[in-house]
Order: sequence, then structure tokens, then C-alpha cells
Amino acid sequence: MALLRVAYEPNAHTGQVSAGPGRDGTGRGKIAAGLDIVQPGAARSSGAASVDSMTAVPVREAARVIVLDDDQRVLLLRYDENGGFWATPGGAVTRGETYAAAAVRELGEELGVAKEAVTVEAQLAQRSREHMVGGRTVRQVERYFPARLTAGDINPDRATQPDNIRDHRWWPLDELRATRETVYPRGLAAVVEKFLEHGVPERPVVLE
Repeated sequence: MALLRVAYEPNAHTGQVSAGPGRDGTGRGKIAAGLDIVQPGAARSSGAASVDSMTAVPVREAARVIVLDDDQRVLLLRYDENGGFWATPGGAVTRGETYAAAAVRELGEELGVAKEAVTVEAQLAQRSREHMVGGRTVRQVERYFPARLTAGDINPDRATQPDNIRDHRWWPLDELRATRETVYPRGLAAVVEKFLEHGVPERPVVLE
């Protein structure tokens, strides 16, 4: 998909990207899928061909979204692989695409969320892990961005790439803390709680 290159000015106080009045009337801007966003620390992906210079392990860069609703519930997706697990929406960043733009695109592809409905905030967390893909070891580096949506914004019938998603569910924080089901990333509930209390940290939280 070709990128429409549009520069946005960051809000100096919140770190959010402003592109005109936001959906909630606060003036917070929306990052639309396919837009090439310019903001502090908004690095562009070098693509799937990048390699860790120290280990020669291919690096797969990914953007993930910690979606919250007005009741502070977290949206997670259900997968059946490896005994079943829940995870945040998101996926690979294409070459030259910013992580924030990829996050918005993935919400549309996986959950049918209209790009106009999404407001992505500054990066909240980061996670790096190695796993097998097609018989070879790949290091996946994920950057997590908080966003606000409502249940009405989710429309799986409009999803263009639902992949192996079996279900989606809004999790109250107390249930997320107490569940014995497998949830990725680990420690998600604690990260969300700190975000709700203190906002986006100066440096992204490192997740397991």
C-alpha cells in the first residue's frame, strides 16, 4: 500500500499527534492508516529484511495496540495456537512505515476498525523475544501504543485480514489480573494500571 506522506505536529504537553479536532472534541488528533506520521521517536521500520548485527538473527518489527474503552477495559484477541492464548491487536510493520501508522492499519485489518475512529497515543511499552517462524529463529521487536475505542468501533465483518483470530473480548482489569489463561504480553494489567494513573512514561516500559 502506498503511503500518503503527511507531517503532523506533536502536542508538546501530551506527546499525542494532532491532525485537527479529535473524535471526542478535545482537539486530540487521529492517526489514519496509511499515513506517514512524523512525531518524536516515531522511527520508521527498515522492513522484514533487517538483521541483528550482533547475532545475525532476522528482526521482525511489529506494532501492537493496547485498546481501552471508557470503562477502562482492555481489548484482547483469542488465538488457538500453542494451547490457546489472548493477545493485543497488532502485527508486522512494513518497510518505511511508522509504528503508529502500522498500529492503526492493523486495527482495521484485524477488527474492521475505521481509521477515523482511532486515536493513537505515544509509545507506552516495548517487548523483544525470539521465536520460530518457518523453521528459523526470528527476533520480534514489538512497540505498544495505547488507544481508545468503543465496542461499536469493532466490526469483524469489515476486517480484511482476521488471520487466525477466534474471538475478541473486553477484559476488566481485575479479571485480567486474576486470569489463569495465557495473556501476552505478560504483566499487561500492571502496565495499564500505571498508564491510567500516570499517563505515558518518559521511556517505554520493557515487557517480558
